[in-house]
Order: sequence, then C-alpha cells, then structure tokens
Amino acid sequence: MALHGFRRTRAGRVAIRLDGAERGLLRNLVEQLREMVQPADGPDADPADPLAALVGIDPAATTPTDPAMLRLFPNAYGDDEPEATAEFRRFTERSLREGKLANADLVLSALEGAGDRLVLRPEDVQPWLGALNDIRLTIGTRLGITEDIEDRPAFGADEAELVAYDLYDWLTFLQETLVRAVMGLRPPDVS
Repeated sequence: MALHGFRRTRAGRVAIRLDGAERGLLRNLVEQLREMVQPADGPDADPADPLAALVGIDPAATTPTDPAMLRLFPNAYGDDEPEATAEFRRFTERSLREGKLANADLVLSALEGAGDRLVLRPEDVQPWLGALNDIRLTIGTRLGITEDIEDRPAFGADEAELVAYDLYDWLTFLQETLVRAVMGLRPPDVS
C-alpha cells in the first residue's frame, strides 16, 4: 500500500491517489460500515404511527449489546438514567443511522467513479471524515484501543489482529491527512 494520503491541490481542493488495492479495501470497509449502521425496519417498527415515521422516531431502538455499535451510537446519559437514555435513543438513533449511512453512500459513490486520483468537493469532506472516523471507531473498539492503550501486539502475535492494527493505522493516516489538507497544513512525514 502506498502512503499518499490526502493533499491540497493548487486549486484549493482536497485530493488523494488510491491504487486499486487501496480503493478496494476502503470500499470493502465502507460497505461493512454501511451494513452495520443500516436502520432496522424490522417487525418492531410501527408503520401505523405516521408521526413516528414522519419525525424519525424509532420505537424499537435499544441500547446496543455490541461494544462497537455502542461506540457508534453511545448512550446520551449515564447508567443511572435508563429511562432518559431510552427516550433519547428513540428520538435520535434513526437519524444518526441515516446520517452515517448517507456518509457511507457518498464515499462509496466517490470510490466507484474515481480512477487512481480522487478529488473531493468541499461538501464531501465532512461525510468522508465521518465515514473514516466511524470505521476507525469500529476497528479500534474491536481491538480494545483506548486513549490509555498505545501498545501494539508484538511481532508474532495473531496475524489477523496485526492486520487490523495496520488497517486502524492506515485509516488514522487517511483521516489525519484529510484534516491537514483541509486546514492547508503540510502532510505528515512518513518514514
């Protein structure tokens, strides 16, 4: 994988060069994110309540048991206020899921239409940052990465875990270079 990252163009736009493997990997990760955040319109959804449908209330929204989903859709209140947490989730989760889904769709659309060089429109920057961040949060949660943990497993550890750390690092690099490019800062040195 090449480490190009995002850069500011002479025209003031933000661009990145992605080879086929990078584009395919990023597409795969975004598709997985899309599957995770897809709103649940299962049997608990109440189509008979037009107000709920109109304003996006999700009566079936519950606190996720998957730690990665809980990281993407955290509780608004502490554990001591379960009723307030449930009520807040009912009123906000559907729109949060739809926003994450829209970010993922925008990134997928950009990746499908791009050659090796992708130039972002100014209005695409926030959705890209959101999607990259959501994927990083998911992988980081699965790896148990917290602000207190900075140690990677030693060489010879589980290969799948090492690959996940590499993905996490790559996504961090992409996110950092995107922020730096938007701010007009030089890309970080990669050695």
